[in-house]
Amino acid sequence: MKEIVTGIIANVDAGKTTLSEALLYETGALRNLGRVDKGDAHLDTASLEKQRGITIFSHQTKLTTGNTSLNLLDTPGHLDFIEETEAVLAVLDYAIMVIAAPDKLSQQTKTLWKLLAHYQVPTFIFVNKIDASTESQASILARLKAELAEGCLAFSQPDLEEIALQDEATLNQFLETGTVSASQVLDLIAKRQVFPVYFGAALKLRGIKDFLAGLDQWTRVNQAPSDLGLRVFKISHDTQGQRLTWVRMYGGSLQPKDVLFGEKLNQIRVYDGAKFELRPKLTTGQVAALTGLTKTYPGQALRIENTQPVMKPVLSYQVDLKGHDIHEVLPALKLLEDEHPQIQVSWSSQLQRLAVQVMGEIQLEVLQALLKERFNLEVGFDQGSILYQETITAPVEGVGHFEPLRHYAEAHIYLEPNPNAGFSFASDCSLELLASNYQSQIMTALKQKEHKGVLIGASLTDVKLTLVGGKAHLKHTEGGDFREAASRAVRQGLMELRQRGNCQLLEPWYDFVIEVNQDLIGKVMTDISRLAGKLDSTKSKGNILVGKAPVATMRSYPTSLRSLSHGEGLIELSFAGYYPCHNQAEVLAASDYQPESDGDNTPQSVFCSHGAGHTVNWQAVPQTMHCPYYRWQVD
Repeated sequence: MKEIVTGIIANVDAGKTTLSEALLYETGALRNLGRVDKGDAHLDTASLEKQRGITIFSHQTKLTTGNTSLNLLDTPGHLDFIEETEAVLAVLDYAIMVIAAPDKLSQQTKTLWKLLAHYQVPTFIFVNKIDASTESQASILARLKAELAEGCLAFSQPDLEEIALQDEATLNQFLETGTVSASQVLDLIAKRQVFPVYFGAALKLRGIKDFLAGLDQWTRVNQAPSDLGLRVFKISHDTQGQRLTWVRMYGGSLQPKDVLFGEKLNQIRVYDGAKFELRPKLTTGQVAALTGLTKTYPGQALRIENTQPVMKPVLSYQVDLKGHDIHEVLPALKLLEDEHPQIQVSWSSQLQRLAVQVMGEIQLEVLQALLKERFNLEVGFDQGSILYQETITAPVEGVGHFEPLRHYAEAHIYLEPNPNAGFSFASDCSLELLASNYQSQIMTALKQKEHKGVLIGASLTDVKLTLVGGKAHLKHTEGGDFREAASRAVRQGLMELRQRGNCQLLEPWYDFVIEVNQDLIGKVMTDISRLAGKLDSTKSKGNILVGKAPVATMRSYPTSLRSLSHGEGLIELSFAGYYPCHNQAEVLAASDYQPESDGDNTPQSVFCSHGAGHTVNWQAVPQTMHCPYYRWQVD
């Protein structure tokens, strides 16, 4: 029997959890159908999910259909919890996207579709609630082809010619032989050239048997390596407080007492909703929760590539302790951060400021409820602020020198723009200049450092850091010296760029779709311009406006639109990414960040003279450094 890992994803209210229930019921894994609105859905196990009637956390269950054992992962549908969904996408063999037939394709659905493309996940589509739609299946299919992909094809009775049209080589063979083999169809699905589409009504069990048969027929197991390979996709805690590391196996096997990431695992748990059973062994293609591991994190991998999330929090909120001791609240938030790394809890002892990062206000409400439910802590939050990022627009060679008494290291790091690619690291330094162990220390230090910008101290992104040179001392260089020198080199380079006007502030933007009566179009277009938004003229048609706008200006516009349209206007917002800040000068003027006073991220260097170390300002480093520039000269 083949073992497949699949996840169900959808926009809110598309019927994602209802489909999960229907699949479990139809295969005999459930005796009774649960319902989200009644709070008895098999996979919505948390009390907050039952109260709110939405999926907040990802959940695991198993079912068997034909010759296929499906590890099924149910995911949240709300934008505020999309990082939980994204973490699951990285471990899927196939995804099931649920779309509600009566509704237009939402921005959230399109965002999920982009994430599926990013992670290259083959995808089945289940068009749900077909009984509530007046639109024909052919018309719905045409919409999917136009808005998602041309390869969205009805698969209840596959049309071989349509399938062949999605690939030139397959088409040529079809024209010669008049047929397409099952293995070729499987290949096209795996390569995301064909997306099987099924229609039904999950609540009434319509189309479920057909869909299950399709999952059995049109999925296959990928080639598995013999060596142990796995990915961590989630951290949680059980009701007893035990830490659970959720993994998907790609190769090899695991048993209790095995050592993983330097720690001994205790139990292997395979969950079915809230219940679990202990397993003596975990093998390729399986999903389980492991106990005994304390240092794991989502995205961590063994013998496969680590993943970095695409979706990022856009808002920061200061925590109002409401009389609680910081030593009570901070550990509780840190535990929740362990489960949801995107929350990013920060505590400044100097400013006595505790803050959290979130995707939106619903996530903030859930965070507040979790603190109350699990830790009996009632806290509040301020109005929130925007999470900015910083980048650079020109290259520079930064120099860091660290030479207090009996220490020595000099590092030259070349910084250059790395648009829309996050951080990347490279070494272009001769072993004659720096031995391999010193180069390794520098590269490790650069990768482990959480680099800040020098405009407002926001996170730095989209920069390539290349080690181009440096110097060690035969007697005085110690392990931590190059860590200090490398950090100072990056900061010194950033200060050079700041002085030249080559540092740029980035802010989060939303994609928006606004639908209002025709008589309000002019007013809404004026609002969008006032909010520094940009309309997409190629997609805006009739009474529908499509475009992008800064989160800072757009986050409260849904309230304004409801008032303007007397509740009839519709607006959808989804995270579009980070773009240049629309009011950088204003943001910089309001910031009190002083990069030269940031003790943890200093741009200054330390030199030694007359038997004592002394600080040299970043501006004077080019005149006092011991090595010449390797790539870049000061004007």
